[in-house]
Amino acid sequence: MKQRSRIPMIAMILLGTLALGAGAGAVTYSVAHPSSTKTVVRQVPVQSSQPTADSNGLTPGQIYRQTYQGVVEITVSSPQQTPMGNQEAQAQGSGFVIDSDGHIVTNEHVVDNADSVSVRFWNGNTYKASVVGSDQSTDLAVIKVDAPQSVLHPLTLGDSSKVRVGDAVVAIGSPFGLEETLTGGIVSAVHRQMQAPNNFTINDSIQTDAAINHGNSGGPLLNSNGEVVGVNAQIAGQTGANVGIGFAIPSDTVKSIADTLISSGKVEHAYLGVSVKEIPSTVADQLGAVAGVEITEVRSNTPAEHASLVGATGKKTIDGERYPTGGDVITAIDGQTVTTSEAVQQKIDSHHPGDKISITYWRKGESHTVTVTLATRPTQITP
Repeated sequence: MKQRSRIPMIAMILLGTLALGAGAGAVTYSVAHPSSTKTVVRQVPVQSSQPTADSNGLTPGQIYRQTYQGVVEITVSSPQQTPMGNQEAQAQGSGFVIDSDGHIVTNEHVVDNADSVSVRFWNGNTYKASVVGSDQSTDLAVIKVDAPQSVLHPLTLGDSSKVRVGDAVVAIGSPFGLEETLTGGIVSAVHRQMQAPNNFTINDSIQTDAAINHGNSGGPLLNSNGEVVGVNAQIAGQTGANVGIGFAIPSDTVKSIADTLISSGKVEHAYLGVSVKEIPSTVADQLGAVAGVEITEVRSNTPAEHASLVGATGKKTIDGERYPTGGDVITAIDGQTVTTSEAVQQKIDSHHPGDKISITYWRKGESHTVTVTLATRPTQITP
C-alpha cells in the first residue's frame, strides 16, 4: 500500500449501498493515526495455524515464480498542500496486470488525485500510465500502460466465493518500496466488511495473516493455484504496520468493477439511503419486534425517505448489546426473506440506479410492502 495509504485506515462498518450500523457481535480495531477510522468486522472463526502450502496446490515459491511478472510497483505524484504552499508528493503502491491490453488493477486510494502515474515492471522497466477509471465505493481502480507484450503477464482472477478459512494464500507487492516481495499465510476469516474511501462498506472482504504493509495496497492476494482471490487494501493495528490482520477486496468484486471501469470509465451503484442493524430472532421478542434488519436512520432526500420508511426512535440493551427500537424492520426484498445486513446490501447491489424493488417491512405489529425506486449512490457519506 502506498505510503499515505489506507493500510492504517481501518474503518467502521457501513453497508455499501446503504449506510449501515455494526452488526451484533462486532469487534472494533482502532488505530493511532490522525486521519484514521475504524473497521468493524463480523465475527468469523479464525484458524491460528499457518501452513506453508496447500497440500493440493503449489508451494509459495512455485506461486511466486508463476505470477511475480504480473505484479507491478506503482508510483504516483499528486499535489499536496503544505505550509510552504502546493507541492508535489510521491507515494507508492502495488498492482497487477489483468489483460494483454495493458490494464492494471490497483486500489482507488493508490491513484486518488494523481497528477502522474508510473508503473515499474518485473524487469525494471518503467512506463507512464493513465487512470482508466476508479470507484471509491469498492476502493478499486484500473490504470493502463502502453508497454510491449513481452512485459505484460496477466494474472488470472479466481473465484473468491470458494475461499475458505484456513486456505493457504500469498501476497506479492512492494511493501515500503521493496518490490517483488512475497509473504505468505492463511485465510483467517471471510465475509469481513471494510470501509471504502467514501465511507461505504466493501462486503465479503477476506481477512488474512499474510504480512501486508505500506506499499502492498493494490497488490494481489493469491490462492494455492496462483489465482488472484483478492486485492490487498487495509490492515488493522495500532502502529500502521503489519500485525497479522490484513484485509483484501474479493476477486468477484474486482471482476465486476474492473470490467465496468474498462468499458465505461465509471461505476454507478444503486442506493436506498438507510442505516440498518440486524435484529436476531433470539432478541426480537424482547424488543417488541420481529427478526429482520431494522432501519436505524433514514437519510434525507433518498428513496427510503420518499417511500416513507421510518428509522429507529430509541435503543434497548440486551445482554450487553444495544439494539435500535421503533424503526421499520425489513423482512424481505423482492419477496425474498432477508435476515442480515449483508443480505440487504446484496439485494441492492444486484440492481442499478432507477430500478424498482419491493421492500416488505414490519411496523407496529403489521407487515407492509412498498415499491421503491433506487437512486444513484452519492460519492461520499458522512459516517
